[in-house]
Amino acid sequence: MKKYKVLLVNDDGYQSEGLLLLRKKLLEQDFDVITVTPDRNMSGTSHSLTFTRPLKIEKLEENFYYIVDGTPADCVHLGYHIILKGKKPDILISGINTGPNLGNDIFYSGTVGAAREGTIFGIPSVAFSPASSKNPDFKGMADIAVKIVKQILHKGLPDKVFLNVTFPNIQINHIKGYLLTRQGRGAYKEEIKKYISPSKEVYYWIGGEEALEEECERGTDYTAVREGYVSITPIRLDLTDYRGIEILEKLSFLNLE
Repeated sequence: MKKYKVLLVNDDGYQSEGLLLLRKKLLEQDFDVITVTPDRNMSGTSHSLTFTRPLKIEKLEENFYYIVDGTPADCVHLGYHIILKGKKPDILISGINTGPNLGNDIFYSGTVGAAREGTIFGIPSVAFSPASSKNPDFKGMADIAVKIVKQILHKGLPDKVFLNVTFPNIQINHIKGYLLTRQGRGAYKEEIKKYISPSKEVYYWIGGEEALEEECERGTDYTAVREGYVSITPIRLDLTDYRGIEILEKLSFLNLE
């Protein structure tokens, strides 16, 4: 039986509970797990790369590395090119994240960004996140994540497509099932908090609250997890709106005279 090689990354850093429990579960299932993470929380970095300074890899233990001040996409690049020496792993797994990556979150998420970066390299990739950061059942999520990973390895993914998987924030034994979903629209109430330092300097903290229920449409990732299902959203690399091209052509958009 083949021993599958996994490149495991995240955006929360090497001490993330979700990452450690998923790594433990993969090792118990006899996967060969190479773990490459930032040395700190790098949430919201999407798939940005660090071009303005050099990066350093430090080895924590056998097959566990982390990159000082690196982004999740940096982790994918150095993990693939340096640690694996350009030999593709069988799968890239990103997460389990500490908070949700639903709807428009996928544009900002370092977790999703790492899976996208892996897909660019031609590696089957998947990102895992809970629907909420409030008391997530990471152990149960890790059990299900391994099942999804095995399904990807056995059945494959469409070309240039990765999966964004979100678990409902309930006990795993209460999950109703799995749904293939589409990306929902932004359904967070925007929240920017103002802080004043002892020296009277003003600071702002950008954040968001829980998704607004009235804005969650049927068939989306939001609705699936709200109703107790695991949301599995296929995300493609090609962001081109082909219908948009047709519309602009009909409007003679390129006639700029």
